[in-house]
Amino acid sequence: MGGKKENKVAYFEKLKDLLEEYKSIFIVTVDNVSSQQMHEIRQSLRGEGVVLMGKNTMVRRALKGFINDFPEYERLLPHVKGNVGFVFTNCDLKEIREKILSNRVAAPARAGALAPGDVFVPAGNTGMEPGKTSFFQALGVPTKIARGTIEITTDLKLIEAGNKVGASEATLLNLLNISPFTYGMGISQIYDNGQTFDSSVLDIEESQLLKAFSSAISTIASISLAVNYPTLPSVMHSVVNSYKKVISVAIETEYEWEEIKELKDRIANPDAYAAAAPAAGGAAGGDDAAPAAEEKKEEEDEEDSDADMGFGLFD
Repeated sequence: MGGKKENKVAYFEKLKDLLEEYKSIFIVTVDNVSSQQMHEIRQSLRGEGVVLMGKNTMVRRALKGFINDFPEYERLLPHVKGNVGFVFTNCDLKEIREKILSNRVAAPARAGALAPGDVFVPAGNTGMEPGKTSFFQALGVPTKIARGTIEITTDLKLIEAGNKVGASEATLLNLLNISPFTYGMGISQIYDNGQTFDSSVLDIEESQLLKAFSSAISTIASISLAVNYPTLPSVMHSVVNSYKKVISVAIETEYEWEEIKELKDRIANPDAYAAAAPAAGGAAGGDDAAPAAEEKKEEEDEEDSDADMGFGLFD
């Protein structure tokens, strides 16, 4: 009994030290994870993270004892359920997640186990003798006899994700040497600086955050302008709108300042500024067209003079 008590005290001290040393915690699921896999995961995380396992009751008791000094650890309690453990780290969360999830091994189907994913039986020759055809038929697997062996004619979904593996399905998959499942650590939740969140949050790109932030800023500015309540995002728009109003008043009145003089002059004398507009193309075209117009005019004058003679060339 004394040894168990000492072990608990040592575990509590270790958990407390890890909570104080590391700012981020992966709450991991370890269903069907072998001791060899655990050893390999610990090795891959050496120098970057620490794996700590323990009974849930003991972990909860320890966390409750730390809540008075560290109230943020209360967020961990709802996730300490099932077959879980902790991975403590101060490194990049994406990199640690990849290391945790990368260590997976293939495993055969076991009767009664829940399928973590859909299981398909591919079409092709099985190499089995025709005497086992009835076994395939009982499972609804379409087959035919080809070259004295059983051949599966089409791909078939044998087990759906989340369903229990039946004894017949497990036997068939083992006969076909299909190991449909992979087992390794999973990630239930991530704790970081007092907050818990799903691991999918790590997949959010910086561009998505910037887009969401810009959209929120635009929304705040629109609401502020609509209710006439100044906020930091709306100040720039308010200043611009106010300046537009000042310009409108200046145009309609005699009030003016240095920067508004040219604008008022443009409005009062539009022809003067229109004449100064670029017309290089038109001017160049006019210079080339002038001689041609004069030649055409001379030809027309000659034709008119001939018509006035009153007789033709051979009269």
